[in-house]
Amino acid sequence: MDEFDYVVIGGGSAGSAVTGRLAEDGRASVCLLEAGGRNNGIRVRTPGLFPFLPEAANYKFETVPQKGLNGRIGYQPRGRGLGGSSAINAMVYIRGNAWDYDNWASELGCDGWAYDDVLPYFKQSEGNVRGADDFHGGDGPLGVADQLWANPTSKAFVEAAAKLQLPVTDDFNDGEQAGFGLYQVTQRDGERCTASRAYVEPLRGRANLDIRTGTLVKRLVIEEGRVTGVAIQRGGKSEFVKARKGVVLSAGAFNSPQILMLSGIGPADHLREQGVEVVSDKPAVGSELQDHIDYVSSWQADSTETIGDSLTATVRMAKAIIQHRFTKKGIMTTPYAEAGGFWSVMADSPAPDVQWHFVPAMLEDHGREKVKGHGFSLHACVLRPESRGTVRLNSDNAADAPRIDPNFLSDERDLAVLREGIRLSHRIAEAPPLSDYAPQDRYAIDLNDDDALDALIRERADTVYHPVGTCRMGPDEGSVVDTKLKARGVEGLWVADASIMPKIVSGNTNAPSIMIGERCAEFVQAAT
Repeated sequence: MDEFDYVVIGGGSAGSAVTGRLAEDGRASVCLLEAGGRNNGIRVRTPGLFPFLPEAANYKFETVPQKGLNGRIGYQPRGRGLGGSSAINAMVYIRGNAWDYDNWASELGCDGWAYDDVLPYFKQSEGNVRGADDFHGGDGPLGVADQLWANPTSKAFVEAAAKLQLPVTDDFNDGEQAGFGLYQVTQRDGERCTASRAYVEPLRGRANLDIRTGTLVKRLVIEEGRVTGVAIQRGGKSEFVKARKGVVLSAGAFNSPQILMLSGIGPADHLREQGVEVVSDKPAVGSELQDHIDYVSSWQADSTETIGDSLTATVRMAKAIIQHRFTKKGIMTTPYAEAGGFWSVMADSPAPDVQWHFVPAMLEDHGREKVKGHGFSLHACVLRPESRGTVRLNSDNAADAPRIDPNFLSDERDLAVLREGIRLSHRIAEAPPLSDYAPQDRYAIDLNDDDALDALIRERADTVYHPVGTCRMGPDEGSVVDTKLKARGVEGLWVADASIMPKIVSGNTNAPSIMIGERCAEFVQAAT
């Protein structure tokens, strides 16, 4: 049995931050357990090779049939390997809205999580090329950069929004989120900066850090009400790793509740159904699943300026790959989701309620289906959905995928917001200079017909990859973790990832997950 001061389960966005901060001063021994690989190959490092990421870097989860989506089975990509989903995402650097965190503190009882409380940790994590100011950090481990190249249509999208008198911004993270513009991205020197490259790889080789990839966590070891270690499978062998001071669970919104349930922490009746002995009856484990439901509008255009499936595009991309190999510049630095915006489409919204991601390519089925020709797409997602779902066990085998049910569009309020978001998408596409590309709507319907639009949404909408809430934080005994991220019902365990969010943030979840990891490391050190 190996023994360490701390064991961290999961090397994703939050887990990498926790590991790096716990290990950086060299005083504590840390073991990082990760099911996937190192994720340091050229396909991960090169932003523009995003469509060609290694199969092994993605869990490729699926949902149960979704009643609100005409019974369709949804796709749920999640990162597998060091860096987690920061190794396979679109690299968009967004923190959410200040209102989100203030609401956590004032309305949900999560003291210490207001915007002014979390801002220092965002700054601490951030190495922004623009340097430090009141809202940004300039020398943190996570590379944050302006895009080195942007497609002409992405710039036209921003200009079209301005033509509609929508505000233009060059910083969505300066406390005033509303507006449209080009996104900043988690890149450094033209390459993807995963959370692992930021926090873990710089410490590789240190005597106090043991990084174990290809390691399946089977369950937590719980003795007399305390988590004392982790049961793992590695290289076909079952082993135990002991934690003297504590275990941090950072396996993500799907796998963290799965590991808790496999360890006997979760809804008692469900655990018994799966043959798992109940250690702590916690109905909130795997409950309160929230995700950003998203609809992708798509237009075809004759211009070959966009990224498309044609001989011209193929030749251009081949040249771009060579250029990037030698200069780390050019088209291959694209995050694909190059531009976007935040705006309120409902009169009573306390903060922007829809986010847009503009992609200079036609997308179908999460990019898995090739579309001939050229064009562009515009995501619109509901930022604060009311629908709630669950994560449950499919079996008591840790190697089996969990049962994921986002319960999309079960609350009609989400449909109403998405409907208005799509209408604004089309208004922007019809405004110059984006309209100068003569875009042809690939799913033309009467946008003023609510029933027709609702039918199209239910036929095509799906996740934009931001699941949270399944190990929610709160002041109440029913919550999974307290406001210091310490697990309730057992000792020696903390949870640090997007699963602890009591409500989903208004934006992409990678940067907030890293912030959560930064905070958890401090909480753990203070408590041990």
